[in-house]
Amino acid sequence: MEPNFADTNPKAGVVGQPLSRVDGRAKVTGAAKYSAEYNQLPGLVHAVLKTSDVARGRITGFDVSAARQVPGVLAIITHENIPKLAKTPNNPQDQQAMGPGAHMGFLPLTSDQVHYAAQPVAIVVADTLERAQHAAALLRVQISPETPVASFRDPKAEEFKPKEGRAAQLPKPRGNAQAAFAGAPIQLTATYEHAINHHNPMEPGATTAHWEAPDRLTVYDATQGIVWTQQALSVMLGLSADQVRVVNKFLGGGFGCKGSVWPHTVLAAQAARAMGRPVKLVLTRPQQFTGMGHREDQDQTLRLGATSEGKLLALLHEKTSTTSPWDAYAETNSKIVDLLYACPAFEATAKLAKANVMTSTFMRAPGEAPGSFAIESLMDDLAYRVGVDPLQIRLLNYADRDPSTGKPWSSKSLKECYARGAELFGWAKRNPKNGQMRQGKLLVGYGMASGTYPVHSGQGNARVRLYADGHAVVQAAATDLGTGTYTVITQTAADALGLAPENIRFELGDSQLPSTIVSGGSMAAGTVSSSVYLAAQDVWQKLTKVAVMDKKSPLFGAKPTDIEANGGRLQLKANPAKGEGFAEIMKRAMMTDLEGSATGRYGAGYESAQAALNAKQDAAGGKDDAAGHSMHSFGAHFCEVHVDPDLGTVRVKRWVSVIGGGRILNPKTARSQIMGGAIMGIGAALMEGTVRDPHLARYTNASLADYHVCVNADIPEMTVEFVDEKDPYINAMGVKGIGEISIVGTSAAVANAIYHATGRRLRSLPITPDKMLEALRQPA
Repeated sequence: MEPNFADTNPKAGVVGQPLSRVDGRAKVTGAAKYSAEYNQLPGLVHAVLKTSDVARGRITGFDVSAARQVPGVLAIITHENIPKLAKTPNNPQDQQAMGPGAHMGFLPLTSDQVHYAAQPVAIVVADTLERAQHAAALLRVQISPETPVASFRDPKAEEFKPKEGRAAQLPKPRGNAQAAFAGAPIQLTATYEHAINHHNPMEPGATTAHWEAPDRLTVYDATQGIVWTQQALSVMLGLSADQVRVVNKFLGGGFGCKGSVWPHTVLAAQAARAMGRPVKLVLTRPQQFTGMGHREDQDQTLRLGATSEGKLLALLHEKTSTTSPWDAYAETNSKIVDLLYACPAFEATAKLAKANVMTSTFMRAPGEAPGSFAIESLMDDLAYRVGVDPLQIRLLNYADRDPSTGKPWSSKSLKECYARGAELFGWAKRNPKNGQMRQGKLLVGYGMASGTYPVHSGQGNARVRLYADGHAVVQAAATDLGTGTYTVITQTAADALGLAPENIRFELGDSQLPSTIVSGGSMAAGTVSSSVYLAAQDVWQKLTKVAVMDKKSPLFGAKPTDIEANGGRLQLKANPAKGEGFAEIMKRAMMTDLEGSATGRYGAGYESAQAALNAKQDAAGGKDDAAGHSMHSFGAHFCEVHVDPDLGTVRVKRWVSVIGGGRILNPKTARSQIMGGAIMGIGAALMEGTVRDPHLARYTNASLADYHVCVNADIPEMTVEFVDEKDPYINAMGVKGIGEISIVGTSAAVANAIYHATGRRLRSLPITPDKMLEALRQPA
């Protein structure tokens, strides 16, 4: 049943209401145009990637005779004849100039080397997709194979400690964790294994590249980062940023894999340059598994020392994972272990091993999602060890300040999340002993886990144009992953301008619009809404100057600081009746429209519009003291599972999530976000895992038939609520973002419920029936 959102937010304006998606009609009618649907470009041709069958080797030749005989084939592009780039990510200095979007440090078709299975080795271009596919199947590539390394578990793999890059960004140690652990009355040590996970958005990677002039490129790209893609492409192609236009009006999901610039996007631009015609290149589903990164295979070993009452004394975290031959990327799992609970001693280490695989990349809550599985599972073990409720063990170790920095939280509502979640779930009905609750032959278990995710700092620009006829156009180069950005920014602008949502047109998805941050890391909602809110305040400030100089205005001669904007009109703060609507002011001044712009940033409270716009970023103390606070979202997940002891199947039957995520712009789309992340976490817990052949380093289940994701039949009854949380430090709208925290702790909640049901602790994800049956055969 759809919740009555208004009951929990009775004083909300347009912001805070469950407005239905403003882009919904376009999507259900097919009017929404995705990156592979710009089919009316003049002379459009189709490109198909030919990929390598081996994971390591050197290309020794091509047999193109059969492929060239296919009617309609226009070109076969290889490393021998592809148009050269000005710079490539293969060079670390050049990659740095490309910015954060150039995630992959190797570009195919730059040499004869093959580094991973299904690496692109040629591009076939034809007048139709079918002809290009047929020709690619006939193209023969001769490769001299070499023995690949499949993962960090491969006996041939060489482990090393990273010295730079994301993998080396470990939290600072505190205290003497080794000694504290050695002297702790309770010592727990466990290793957690994670399968490879792939993002699998509905829309695969797709790029349509169109050189409108020799020095002007437009790409219609399935990207989460309009500006990141523009920057990376301009550097690689030797163009200025304004000569590269990136367009993405609608995105069919991303989960992190579309946050970077991948080879197919660059290759499409190169192919279009070679052909002198627009080129469309769309990845197949198997190519999606090898073309846009993944969550790496990884092991975590966590050691926990505690008092006999369950108070933490030491945490030591070790991680080992696989990386590509050219990168040193790894998720930073240890950060959440470091800060989630109060603990006086902490230490983290990380090791990598290079293998012949595509580079791993950001995947929903990178680091926090797998890291939470380790810490939240072991905290559950600690609760059973000392004989207290799992919820109580978390309250016993509750962190009132950020343990990693000592800074106070900008806001933290985790205790409220615990209390409300327990109430909604019926946690008090839980039998404290595991293996005691049943429904017929099924074993029933209750589990819970905490979640947190940082509020990443990012800046973005926005433009607002208010028209005297009562409508407005709002612009920002953001992307909407399908999560509701179109809608929540429309609501933000409607409230800020005092207009009805139907009189707002929000334009996004084009690098020609004001630049903003990537739609990832839970940054988009807070950054873009704050930018738009402040741009609206810029409009009001400009209009205030017009009003106080207009002798016919009731505000003539007033001090601008004595005037406020409210509901689409300017009025005196001391006498709200004295004022007038924006349309009257603009019409007398013969203004058809008025434009405002602003940059959204952190450290401006949203209570005062004027203060938010004018506050200095370096202001000391008060609401603008963002740097003095640790900024995170928090939440709690509660889960009921039923385990079939004969089949080993696990069903999640009930789910409750309660989140403290700052100001909620739209509870309907926000609830959808939390549900989606939780479902994704259930999938990671019970079924998702990509299998890489240990000898050939090739994926054996690179399809949606073999890589299992949750379907409707797997989804339990789900309840989602938000704590009413005001955070004056984070940004002008008080928005923390919720896309990432929705998955943090979810796998642990499922595993903890399984342990409660069965008395068996499973630490290898996914927890498939074979693992469950094997565990049930062992003594409890």
